Amino acid sequence: MDNVSNVRSFILSGFNETMNFRVPLFAFTLLYYCMILFFNISLVLLIFLDENLHEPMYIFLSSFCINTIYGTTGFYPKFLSDLLRSSQTISYEGCLLQAFVIYSFVCCDLSILAVMAFDRYLAICRPLHYHSFMTKRRLSQLVCFSWLTPLCIFAINVLLTSRLKLCGINIRRVLCVNWLIVKLACPEADTFSNNITAYATVIIYVSHGFFIMWTYTHLIKTCARSREDREKFMQTCLPHLTSLITFIVVIGFQSIYVQFEYTGFSESLKNFITVEILIIPPFMNPLIYGFKLTKIQNRILTLLKSYKKLTYIKFSLLKKTSVKCSIFLRVKNLLCEPFCCR
Repeated sequence: MDNVSNVRSFILSGFNETMNFRVPLFAFTLLYYCMILFFNISLVLLIFLDENLHEPMYIFLSSFCINTIYGTTGFYPKFLSDLLRSSQTISYEGCLLQAFVIYSFVCCDLSILAVMAFDRYLAICRPLHYHSFMTKRRLSQLVCFSWLTPLCIFAINVLLTSRLKLCGINIRRVLCVNWLIVKLACPEADTFSNNITAYATVIIYVSHGFFIMWTYTHLIKTCARSREDREKFMQTCLPHLTSLITFIVVIGFQSIYVQFEYTGFSESLKNFITVEILIIPPFMNPLIYGFKLTKIQNRILTLLKSYKKLTYIKFSLLKKTSVKCSIFLRVKNLLCEPFCCR
């Protein structure tokens, strides 16, 4: 236990440049977080309540949205509360927990995208074997794989980080990330195991990326043969491909920054680069899938029409009730008028 740190809390110094406009930033962030929750929860409930959407592609999509809720909840509530405080600190345990949630959320996203790519590959390239392979049991196994793999990997990462003796408490960001905690380790601390697990994690998820590229190579070759397959690709694969490209661009830009860590960037830009994975994909993904997937789009339109019809019926009933009440009052006044005159 000699290597265990006696640090009990960290200072999040990335808020220094936000203190002058923290009230408008708080209002905007709260609205943005509520919109993320609304869109993702709505999509999950829509898939859960509609039996026509109980298909593998939509089950994976609901898992994707649940992961978004999980990841953003690990960041936004703490960020919002820090904006209202004069000093921004986080406990040692809370910092490790936030680092675990953020990293597992990112890698779970990539795992789900890989599973979704495999599902589209089977549906379009191997349609005759799709239903025999994609059984309920296989579906549950793939969902568990996409969740348990990143959770287990980053549980090991955070456990190794917790064993380091730290010689600093200043984290120059608005949230805790694992590599920043490791950078606070004392010079004599052994970070070899942390580096090994970090490289192993990179290899595992780079292999996920190569697997997705392999599936899309076959998908594009197959869909180029017929117009029907091209339409199927545009309807079901294009939203997934858009989410994937967004994810790769965001993670790629973040990885380049972490590797080289440009010192010329302002503190606000550094913070944005760190949290962009929690800003762009969580808001874009439910909108992309909601507007592009035909079944979900039709279901949303049906619900809107039903709501509009229900509102019209309520308004009509209210109008009729008000007319009846006005007639009743007039009759009452006419009947009571002779007696009032006496």
